[in-house]
Amino acid sequence: MKNDSALFFTCSVIEYIGRKQKQRRSEVVLLLGKVAIKRIYDYADVFHCEPIEKVADEFIARYNVQTGDFDNVSVCRYEVPDYWTIGEVYQRLIEDIANENKMNVVDGIMEIYQSWLDGAISNYNTDFYYQSREYIYECYRAGKICA
Repeated sequence: MKNDSALFFTCSVIEYIGRKQKQRRSEVVLLLGKVAIKRIYDYADVFHCEPIEKVADEFIARYNVQTGDFDNVSVCRYEVPDYWTIGEVYQRLIEDIANENKMNVVDGIMEIYQSWLDGAISNYNTDFYYQSREYIYECYRAGKICA
């Protein structure tokens, strides 16, 4: 399942919605729910033909994703990674966890976004999201940032 482009797109849409609506990514996943997440994943090849802004706006409206107060972009003191970069971080971790636990991708999405890593990856004032795929995976398994 490595390099799952549908998963990459799904995670990038979640990130985009979170930024636009100032919501924690874990909250975006809860608000959208498994059915919408599965729809984004299953039809990513179709949705990808549209601008990500349009796709995100449709899901924001359909699932009534309200504006919150989590603005990790404006509090970032350094260069803000784009939503594609963060989408890729989540994609890789979900691939690794889903493969290890033999779970489907949507369950992997729900698990990872609801884990403690949501806060670590969303803190753009650290270099955590730039760490290697293997390191982030080991941190997830350990349940903490590894030394």
